[in-house]
Order: sequence, then structure tokens, then C-alpha cells
Amino acid sequence: MRWDFDKLQTFKIIFISIILEALPFLLIGVLVSAILQAFVSDKLIGKLTPKHPIAGSLFGSLLGIVLPLCECGMIPIVRRLIRKGLPPYIGLTYIVAGPILNPVVVGATFAAFRTNRELAYSRFYLAFLVSFGLGLLLYYFMKSNPMKAEANRHHLHHHDHHHGSTGGSFMHKLAHTPGHAAEEFFDMGKFLLFGAFITAVLQSVISRSAIAAVADHDYGSQLFMMGLAYLLSLCSTSDAFVAASFNSLFPSTALLAFLVFGPMVDLKSTLMLLSVFRRKFVLAFILLLFALVWIGSIAFGELGWV
Repeated sequence: MRWDFDKLQTFKIIFISIILEALPFLLIGVLVSAILQAFVSDKLIGKLTPKHPIAGSLFGSLLGIVLPLCECGMIPIVRRLIRKGLPPYIGLTYIVAGPILNPVVVGATFAAFRTNRELAYSRFYLAFLVSFGLGLLLYYFMKSNPMKAEANRHHLHHHDHHHGSTGGSFMHKLAHTPGHAAEEFFDMGKFLLFGAFITAVLQSVISRSAIAAVADHDYGSQLFMMGLAYLLSLCSTSDAFVAASFNSLFPSTALLAFLVFGPMVDLKSTLMLLSVFRRKFVLAFILLLFALVWIGSIAFGELGWV
């Protein structure tokens, strides 16, 4: 009985600490997202889009700095932008880079890794290299538009109408912003609670020795942590705190793979991608990302950057 009580205590402490640490960043994220939803027009973004593939991949990789959205908010926006003439490779580069390369996540990552700055820096360097590389690969090898022919036209129209696209007066937009923020907060909050719950269960139930058996094998531990990141589907504002709680168990390269792969693609974003893009394309896209992040994290380890 005592043994169970200890595990329950551990679970409670881990669960509550993940939630409390992640909440402020989640709040900032949804507020910024709601303001952008109301005030930044798609036309403006269309005008700013570069034509050259290198510039385009850079643009997609760094767009998250000015449009810091979680992938759930990005996928509907990218779908609309591709319809309005944004090259698909730029939109897809933004979907993978945006959840990591943005100011909110930078803040959260440095707060989580106060004692391990190298890992925080490496997260952003590797995320940039992977998304930039992905953009170029998509530009050269993606021959047709990867979107489904109809890609839920009705749903898209409903989404625009419901979310009050960028039309309307300033006051009208302002009045709708708290509603968007609240909606997104509950949307994201569900995934955060679920992710924190699963993580706390895993960390309190799985014995340290069992995880250590995986953790000792360098390449295996990266694959394990990438799989974990995919299944947990944490928001990129909170996953740094989860990774930091594994700090003493796993090598830095495995934590790096977790921190870069998880926000780029996970279980919940796969479902959203499948609603917009063709199934074969989504599968190839995930496998390509998996390979790039795995090789990248190993290379960072070999070069002594983490």
C-alpha cells in the first residue's frame, strides 16, 4: 500500500509542476495567436512571400518569429494561404518550424533548461537546419500540390466565417479576440492536460531502471524519445518542461531529438494534416522529418554541440 501511495505522490507532483510551469507560456501563445487571427491579413503575407527556393525556405523557417502559433492554429491558416497562392513548400516549412522557432517557445525553453543552455541553443539550431533542409527538399522533389482536391472547402468557409476573418472594423476584431483566445486555450489546454497526465503516469509508473535500459543505448534512446514525443502530442510551449524532467535519465542527444521532432509532427497534428493533405504525402512527410531529426541529433552529439 505504501508503495502505491509513494507513486501517487510522485504522479501528483510531476503532473502539477508540468501544468504550472507550462500555463503562462500557453496563455501568451493563445493571446498572440488570437490577435494575429484578427489583425494580420493573408494578403499581406502573400505580398511578402519570396520567389527563390532558398529565400522561400528561409522565409518559411523564420515566419514563426512574427507568427508564433501552435501547429493546431497553423494548419488551417496554411491551408488558406496555399489556396491564395503561397507555394506549398513554404507553408509546410512554416508548419514544422513555427512551433519551435518563435519567441514564446524560446522563452519557455530557456526557462526549462536554465542549467543546460547548450541544449536550449541546440534545439533552435537543429530545428532551423531541419526545417530549412525540408523546405529545399520539398521544393525540388514535390512535383504536385500535396493538398486534397477539395480539402474540406465547406469546413474552410465555416472556419473563416466562424473565426471572423480579417474583415470588419477594428472594434469588431478587438471584440472577437478574447473569444478566439478562450477557444484556443481550451483546445490547447486539453492536449496539455492529457500530455502532462500521460507523462506523469509514465514517469511515476515506469521504473527508472527500465527507462535507463533504453537510455543507455544512444541511438535507441533517440528513437524512443522521438516516438514518445509523437505519442504525447505536447504543445511546444510545454514540452521543454517535460524534457527537462527527463534530464538526468537520457543523453542530451535523445532530449534534443524529443524537443525538435515532437513540435514538428505528432499524433494530433498528423490527424489535422490528413484532413488537408493527401495520405501518401503525409506519410512521406513524417518519414522524411523523422530521418532528418534523427540524423541531425546524432550529428550534433558527434560534433559535441549538446
